[in-house]
This record gives sequence, structure tokens and C-alpha cells, in this order.
Amino acid sequence: MASGTYELDRRWGATSTWTREQAARIRRTAETTAPIVYPPDEPTDSDLYLWDTWPLLERDGSFAEVDGWRVVFALTAPAEMLPGKRHDVATVRYFYSRDGREWTTGGPVFDPERSLGSRQWAGSAMYDRADDELYLYYTAAGRADAVELSYEQRIAVATGGDLATDDDGVRLSGPWDHEVLLTADGEWYETREQAARESDLIYTFRDPWFFEDPGTGETCLLFEANTPVPECGCGGDDGRRAFNGCVGVAVSDAGDPTEWEMRRPILDGACVNQELERPHVVVRDGRYYLFTSSHEHTFAPGLERFDGLYGFVADALRGEYDPLNGSGLVVANPHNAPFQAYSWLAYGHRDELLVTSFFNYYDLGGLHLDEVGHLLPDEQREKFGGTLAPTLRLELAGDRTRIRGELDHGHLPLEDEELPPADPLAGRRPLGGEGEY
Repeated sequence: MASGTYELDRRWGATSTWTREQAARIRRTAETTAPIVYPPDEPTDSDLYLWDTWPLLERDGSFAEVDGWRVVFALTAPAEMLPGKRHDVATVRYFYSRDGREWTTGGPVFDPERSLGSRQWAGSAMYDRADDELYLYYTAAGRADAVELSYEQRIAVATGGDLATDDDGVRLSGPWDHEVLLTADGEWYETREQAARESDLIYTFRDPWFFEDPGTGETCLLFEANTPVPECGCGGDDGRRAFNGCVGVAVSDAGDPTEWEMRRPILDGACVNQELERPHVVVRDGRYYLFTSSHEHTFAPGLERFDGLYGFVADALRGEYDPLNGSGLVVANPHNAPFQAYSWLAYGHRDELLVTSFFNYYDLGGLHLDEVGHLLPDEQREKFGGTLAPTLRLELAGDRTRIRGELDHGHLPLEDEELPPADPLAGRRPLGGEGEY
């Protein structure tokens, strides 16, 4: 039995809780510490920063290969700007590849005059092959007509676009029809008004991820949100309301990818973490593995915390989740490169999991992220990777994981691709003093 609380809901399943007791076990270990990332010989696109990425998937969650091409999407910004400002102008672009190694920039996906929000943040993409329809889910951040930049977030979808291929590549074109699918309800999911507080943390209602449950056939949309909780202390933390992240879910009873009804969260991180970013599920051997990314600064005070990939396992999507490795930590950046990668996505490949991310800040020489903004502009740019990171190889055994090696930057192996033998020492090399990883 999982040690987290388990609250039944007659309408739809349950909410598991990531408890402070579980999160207190978070430690870097040989099995969970990623190898040091070094810059690639060539970035994916030297003119662009790119960070959060997501692939075009089939309705069943497998990679969509369209006439031999794979497509991924990413948040992008011009490489000449300060990297810390990139979210303020984020633009979704697409990239394509035949071999899953070399990626070509296809260009912006949306017409900025038609897309929702003042900028678009991360989402997911689904190709319904039976209907030959594309569904591009994204976060509409702010309002296009707003005088000041805001962090209002709504979950949106774009439909009606066209994907064409030839021997030279992929062309993704509109016009797209955009609509808001979900906004926070104030009951299960905190609204921006409810979240009003003195805090450096950003309100969350974002990161839609399409998922069709192979066990039940239900069509679902996962997302990151905050739960409304009272302002009270917990576990020595005097700001419970500031650390109330959750993984939300909506369901389409008819299987329509544009019609959703919200359900209560499937995982609650109140008193643990404020941002359970980019939640997604991988089903292996009949078990449901829920993954999310979190920053060290979004954990509640009193907890050991790292920028890392965190995961949980249950016997059903609405099940009773146990944290992987006893604490939830699956992949942590090493102690001497604590911000080298972020925004991890896991997916199954044969008998292992592969984990992608983007190359974040590196060679900081002990600086914290809060201090990077005080550097000269050129120094800030030099210390930001802004491209695809190496793909990690992950061994999965029940509720335990182990990093077993890595592939090249941005390598997404094809379905029939044989991978080289894993490096048994990957993730097991101390990177500092004795016992430090």
C-alpha cells in the first residue's frame, strides 16, 4: 500500500498525496545522478534558444512517424536575447528528422495574430491518424492585448492545420483554429485570483498532455496546476499556500480531443512543491508511471531539493501512487552542475526508458541561478545551453530506477534502432568529495 493519503471521489477516482515524509527522503544517489553535460559540437539551431520540447505522438502515445519523418515541437526565442527573458517571448517551433539524430528547424507553428495568449508555453501534440487530424495543445500565457505582461494561464488547442512531407522534409501549415479548453475552476484548481500572494513563485495552470489510457480506453488530458489550500503552516513551513502544486486531469467521455470535463487531481503536492511541471504518464508492464519536473526553488522549506525529474507509480491512472525510489527522485543534476538540464520527458524504448531534456545553465562556477542575472549580458548568454541535452537511458524495475547510460544530444532512437550496450558506470561516478554526486 502507498503511504500517501488516498481520497476517494465518487465521480472519478482518487487523489494521491506526495507527502513531506516521502519527500524528506530525497537524496542524490549514484543511481539518480545524471552525468555532466557538455556543449554539443553544434547546437540544434545556432540562431535560436530552444528549451521545453515535446514529440508528435499517435493517439496511443507512440511516436508518430509520417512518411518516415519524426516531428518535435519546442519553445524557442532568438539567441541574441538574454536567456532569462526567453519565456516572455516564447514561440512554438517545429523540428523534423528522419533518423532521430539530426534535426532541421521547420519554423514557427502559429500565426501570432491568431494564437491565444501573449506567448505560448509548453504542451503536447497528437496526430489522430484515423481522422488525419492534428491536435496541438499548448499553454496560452497572458493576453495578447494586455498592456503589461501577465502570468495568467489557460489550456488551449489548435486544430485544422496541415502536415505535408516530401523527400526534403516536413511542412506544417495553418490556418489553425484556436480555442481555450480549460481554465481553473477554483474548487479543485486554484485560480489566479485565489493565488494572489507575496511570492516569487509563479502561479500554474499549464502544460497539457494528451493521454489515452490503454487500460480503460478513457481519453484524458493531464496538466500542471495548484490546489486551493488554506493559509496555514505545515511541517515548519509558514507558507503552505505557496507550495501547493498538483497534477490535474480532464476527461473526454466521448473521446473527443476538444471536449473536456475536469476531474479532481490525481496527485497533490501541497506542503511539498509548488510546481509539478509537464506531467506525463508511461505505461510499462501494466503499471502507470507518472513523471514530472521540478526546480529546487519550488520545494517547500525544510526539504532537500534538486532540479530534477520526479516519478510515481500506480496500478491505474487514478490509482494510489507510490514515489519512485522511495522519495520520487528519478534524475537529479549533479551537485557541481545543479542547473545543467531541465524539462525532462520519459518514454519507453524496448526494455528501458529514455529521458529527454534541454541543456540549461552550465559552467556557473558555483553561482546560483539568482546570481546569473547580475552577470554581463554576453556572460549570461555564454552560460546558457539553449539546445537539446543528451538523452538518458533509464533502467526501470518496479518502483526503482537507475540511470544506465546516455545517448547523444537530442537523440530520439527510432522504434527498430538497436542501442549500444549501456555503460554500467553511468550515474555512478562521484563528482566531488566522497559521497557527493
